[in-house]
Amino acid sequence: MKYSIHAEGKFQFIDEGKGETLLLLHGLFGALSNWDGIIDGFSSRFRVIIPLLPIYELPPREAGLEALLAFLEDFVSFKNLTNVTVIGNSLGGHIGLLYTLKNQDNVVRLVLTGSSGLFENSMGGSFPKRGSYEYIKERVAYTFYDPAVATKDLIDEVFETTSSIPKCMSIVGIAKSAQRHNLAKDLHEIKVPTLLVWGLNDTITPPHVGYEFNRLIEGSELYFIDKCCHAPMMEHPQEFNTILESFLEKHISVPVE
Repeated sequence: MKYSIHAEGKFQFIDEGKGETLLLLHGLFGALSNWDGIIDGFSSRFRVIIPLLPIYELPPREAGLEALLAFLEDFVSFKNLTNVTVIGNSLGGHIGLLYTLKNQDNVVRLVLTGSSGLFENSMGGSFPKRGSYEYIKERVAYTFYDPAVATKDLIDEVFETTSSIPKCMSIVGIAKSAQRHNLAKDLHEIKVPTLLVWGLNDTITPPHVGYEFNRLIEGSELYFIDKCCHAPMMEHPQEFNTILESFLEKHISVPVE
């Protein structure tokens, strides 16, 4: 992590650059560093703000998408963010969808990459085993087309998380909540410009999921990146940024006075 994490009230977040707001949402096993490529590429012209979602801090009985959505709404209100472009990966995309559906007047664009909300094959089809470093290493690598992207630091971070019983309980609760919150019947309500960027080799939310989002969100634009799995912005940051840049330029935001 090469960017400062700010702490205000109950929130921790990265806040880089000035201008129109790009609100970035990480996934279940994600981290703020997942978005370094976007910060590097866009913070000279945009305000890039990334809240640390309290995935592991929620009490097990409250662990679910409802609590994460409420947290995000509190954060947006606390920071007085308006006319935002929501960008979400995996679970972060799911939360971004829920936020957009409920707060469409505050969202000018939506970007989903490897998003849950229709179907996801979490952690390669099985829940992470506590205490097995090799198992965690294998599962984290499964998230990427090139296993080398799964650095030791990233594996260590996931291993530490899954070694905690309360954190594991929260993960299970959120994963089950995500499966319950299938949004197929709601996606037609999204009217903001929507970009879908998918890894052609995604094993968690396979390509057919990207096609289904594209079918259900009217006017959405779908792009695939080859030799790429579940986190395009990490595996192919330059190609991801090129696609995002074109989308942002095509759909110029007109701030609401």
